[in-house]
Amino acid sequence: MGMTTLTGTLTCTSEAEAELVRTYLPEHIRLSREEPGCVKFDVTQGDDPMVWHLDEAFVDAAAFAAHQARTKATIWAEKTAKLIRDFKRVDA
Repeated sequence: MGMTTLTGTLTCTSEAEAELVRTYLPEHIRLSREEPGCVKFDVTQGDDPMVWHLDEAFVDAAAFAAHQARTKATIWAEKTAKLIRDFKRVDA
């Protein structure tokens, strides 16, 4: 199987949630980009300051699964658990 991509949005419902994203996102991005099999990991704030756009790519489903497993145990996952996630995964 080929590359696994994830695109979509991460939406905050309050300024406090947005501040959590601004605080913890840089380290989450850095660690994700260092993972084996990570091809691309971009999370950028949109025109709406409460919405971030995700564009991730991993070499295969196994690399993406490893990313998800690692992420579940991070402060990022803990602090942003209540955010609205609207993601689309594609396995090519």
